Amino acid sequence: MNAVASAPLAVTGWLHPADPEPEAGLRLILLHHSGGNATLYREWPALLPGDVSCQAVQLPGRHVRGQEQPYTRLEPLVDALAEVLAAELDDRPYALFGHSMGALLGYRLAVRAGAPGLPAPALLAVSGWAPEGFGWAAGGFGSPVVPERATDAEIVRAMAALGALPERVAADGELLAAAVRTMRADSGVCADYRDDGAALCCPVVGYSGLEDPLLAPDAMDSWAGRTDRYLGTRRYPGGHFFLGDHAPAVTGDLVQLLRRHGTA
Repeated sequence: MNAVASAPLAVTGWLHPADPEPEAGLRLILLHHSGGNATLYREWPALLPGDVSCQAVQLPGRHVRGQEQPYTRLEPLVDALAEVLAAELDDRPYALFGHSMGALLGYRLAVRAGAPGLPAPALLAVSGWAPEGFGWAAGGFGSPVVPERATDAEIVRAMAALGALPERVAADGELLAAAVRTMRADSGVCADYRDDGAALCCPVVGYSGLEDPLLAPDAMDSWAGRTDRYLGTRRYPGGHFFLGDHAPAVTGDLVQLLRRHGTA
């Protein structure tokens, strides 16, 4: 998707809702998993208190942006997200929360933070992904990353094995084709990552499912080597998509941490 990445970027359409709550003193930017979209966080606004405004990133090529070409490489996508945040953020403290591929994107955005125009986050929250010991990096944990040469059927099987393929999508040929398209593109983004050991200046907190097949047992602990303010990992029953069952607990913990570090 070189043509999109090299063209002037229109920042509209990336954040949902488009405008943050003006009265909220803290902001939360949410990044979804590979093959997914911003609806992953549709319940979160109702779970958050009035002092925290959340906006979910909607990547190109899915849902309401289905007519756009998805990104297939990591750096152009991080470039675009950094440009979006630089244009949209104000002087309020903010946190980045990402699940799976979203955690990878949040990490790379936080690495860049502090550059001109991109303020540093008060907190990076990472869910279901770690720079060491994750499926596509280590192998053997049921990685959802599929090579560009994989067949559609192989992609469908990989998504189904992780619980990332809702029944209504699997039963609808048009929706299924769109899901395969975005998963193939997102797999290219994830496979493009090469760990450089980059350290962060912000605190980091982790969240994971106790039965996540994509994480080695100590994978989330690798975040301790990326910041001198590692806040630990909260682990919940469930697999890679544990968030669906534990959103109230995760948001409650996240709000406490954002209040603490956003006002420090």
